[in-house]
Amino acid sequence: MTAANATTRASPRSAMNLPDVASTEDRPVRHVTCDDISHTFTGDRGKVEALRHVTVAIDAHEFVCVVGPSGCGKSTLLRIIAGLEKPTAGEVRFDGASAERGVRGGLVVQEHGTFPWLTAVDNVAFGLALEHVPKPERRARAMEFLERVGLSAFAKHYPHELSVGMRQRLGIGRAMVVDAPLLLMDEPFAALDAQTRRKMQEELLGIWAADRRTVLFVTHDIDEAVRLADRVIVMSSRPGRVLADIPIPLERPRDFRRDHFQARGIIEDIWRLLEEPSEGNG
Repeated sequence: MTAANATTRASPRSAMNLPDVASTEDRPVRHVTCDDISHTFTGDRGKVEALRHVTVAIDAHEFVCVVGPSGCGKSTLLRIIAGLEKPTAGEVRFDGASAERGVRGGLVVQEHGTFPWLTAVDNVAFGLALEHVPKPERRARAMEFLERVGLSAFAKHYPHELSVGMRQRLGIGRAMVVDAPLLLMDEPFAALDAQTRRKMQEELLGIWAADRRTVLFVTHDIDEAVRLADRVIVMSSRPGRVLADIPIPLERPRDFRRDHFQARGIIEDIWRLLEEPSEGNG
């Protein structure tokens, strides 16, 4: 299969005997649309093309994962959607309208991003303080989200007093407390051990199920993507392009022991796409 052919949805779906997706006219209004995004970085060593003609659409309330090789532009795409980078070409639209400037969603990154001088409750409330929410209200809302991520008993603890997994939950709470309808997650569990990572995946799905915010989750871990997502977007090596958009038709809660053959088939399809030579990268 060539990279050009892989951009069609038919190949991975036919490999899994999945039905064709509805036409564009039949689909619901998208919450987030990246329309023909390209991005080139210019530095002392010249230009580096990170993304090329990326078009991605995400429905409201969907949980979508993005996978691809290191350096393929996954994090750059996430930052463009977040409003932290401006694309060289193309645009991001929310509910059909061009996105306004500024941060457009709650952002959770691998490094946790906690402030060591603030307690857990003050870390979660930080974004609300920037929005000038009155102190009693922001503290009450922060405590609510600490409860949701299982950290209410540690409200007065500082980050260095928390485990790695607890600090990551703290970052998720801080991203969600600001009521942003979009949650952007960049390799949030990459530094965790396997047991903690699995626990955090389950906790994230529990939090997501409570209010069904739209989630865009970047990961290198294909198993993680299939375990979490409604759809997995597969990207090529740099310059990053969309190779396939694969639905995950597995019931939640997912159990890879129960769904072993179907899950393994999807995972192998994604691996095959990633292993194929990419245009312009021979």
